[in-house]
Amino acid sequence: MFLEVLVYILTPLAAVVVVLTRLRLSGDGSAAGRLQISHQLLLAHTAVGTLALLSWVLFLLFAPDSLLGGAGAGIVAIGLWWITTIVGLLILARWLPARGKHAEAAATDSWSEGPWLSVLAHVGLLVGVLIFTLAYLTAAV
Repeated sequence: MFLEVLVYILTPLAAVVVVLTRLRLSGDGSAAGRLQISHQLLLAHTAVGTLALLSWVLFLLFAPDSLLGGAGAGIVAIGLWWITTIVGLLILARWLPARGKHAEAAATDSWSEGPWLSVLAHVGLLVGVLIFTLAYLTAAV
């Protein structure tokens, strides 16, 4: 019961991570970090994250004996969440310290003075996806 409630609490938080990552990194290119990230990487995070959220919510809402609520739908949704998490962690790589003579200093933006918001969001998403996976494997959802 606790795991099921936790899944229902973490699902909208995972959606917030996908949306805020898109909002924070899209635009004029002045996002925080050390490097500009690829627009394809951001698009992948947004697209796969949106598909993960949609398939996960459908999996949670539909009956277990239906196509959208069955075991296959759950596996697809969790797989999409894992891809989203991995891409999000790759996006975090822009905060890794740059070394070398020509390395640039980290940029900041109006959202934060450092990587803490991104780290909180994407490490939180990793923990959330681990909980989603555990809940699926133990049939809590």
